[in-house]
Amino acid sequence: MKMAVLASGSSGNSIYLSTDNTAILIDAGLSGKELERRMKSVKLNPEDISAILVTHEHGDHIKGAGVLSRRYNIPIYASAGTWKAARKKLGKIGKGYERTIEESWQLGDFEITSFPIPHDAAEPVGFVVSDGDVNFGLATDIGYIADELYDHLKDLDCILLEANHDIDLLREGSYPGMLKRRIRGNEGHLSNDETAELLPELLKTNEKSSCPVVLLSHLSAENNRPELAYLTVKNSVCSAGFQIGKDLILKCAPRDEASEIYNIETAEIIKGVTDSA
Repeated sequence: MKMAVLASGSSGNSIYLSTDNTAILIDAGLSGKELERRMKSVKLNPEDISAILVTHEHGDHIKGAGVLSRRYNIPIYASAGTWKAARKKLGKIGKGYERTIEESWQLGDFEITSFPIPHDAAEPVGFVVSDGDVNFGLATDIGYIADELYDHLKDLDCILLEANHDIDLLREGSYPGMLKRRIRGNEGHLSNDETAELLPELLKTNEKSSCPVVLLSHLSAENNRPELAYLTVKNSVCSAGFQIGKDLILKCAPRDEASEIYNIETAEIIKGVTDSA
C-alpha cells in the first residue's frame, strides 16, 4: 500500500492511498484545482482514483469532492447522515456515484472499515483501510477518546492521528470564546496532550506492526506548532518506554504541500513530511 498526504489541517484535508490496481482519496477538502495540482506535484494521476471516501460534511473535508467526482466520474462514499448534510455543498453528483458507506466493505484491493467518531457533524466516521498485508487508519476530528476507538486503532501499520491544538495556545489565542469551547468540547478536536495520552496506550497493545508510522495530523495553524505537537507526543511516548525510530516513526503531516509517496509495507522514510525532532 502506498500513501501520500495531500493536505492536513483546519484549512483542508485529503489522503491518497493506492495499490497497483486501486486508488482512493479519503476526504477532498481543498478545491478540485488545488488537489489536482498537489497530486501532480508528486506524480499522482487524478484519473486513477477509484473512489472518494468522506469522513464528514465540513468544508475542510469535502470542498473539492463534488468537483473531482464530476470531472473524473468518481463515486463518493459517505454515511447516510453525511449525505443528508453535504448534498448541497457537493452539488449534483452523477447517477450511481452517490454511495452510502457500510461498516465494512470491499473496494477493489482494499477492505475498508468505518467507525463512528465524536465530532460536531451529522454522522462522522473514521476509516481503517487494509490491502491484506498492511493496515492504515485515519482518526481526526475527534472530540474525546471514546473507549471503542482503541479497538479500531490498534495494530495499525500507519495512522494519521489528530493533534489539533496546544491547550495553552488555544486558551490565549484570538479565537472567540464560543469557538474555543467547541474545539475543547466532546465533539471538537483532540489536543496534543490528549494524543500524547492515547498513543502510548495504542503502542502497548500493538501485536502486529513492529514499527508503526504515526503522523500527527489536523494541526491548527493558529493554535498549534508542528514542533510543539511533536515534542509533546514524543516525550509521552519515550516516558512510556518506547523509542522513536525503533518502536515507531513519529512525524507531523504536511499542511501546505503534498508529501512524497510513502510505501507503508517497506516503511520507507516519508520525504517531505515535517520531522520536528
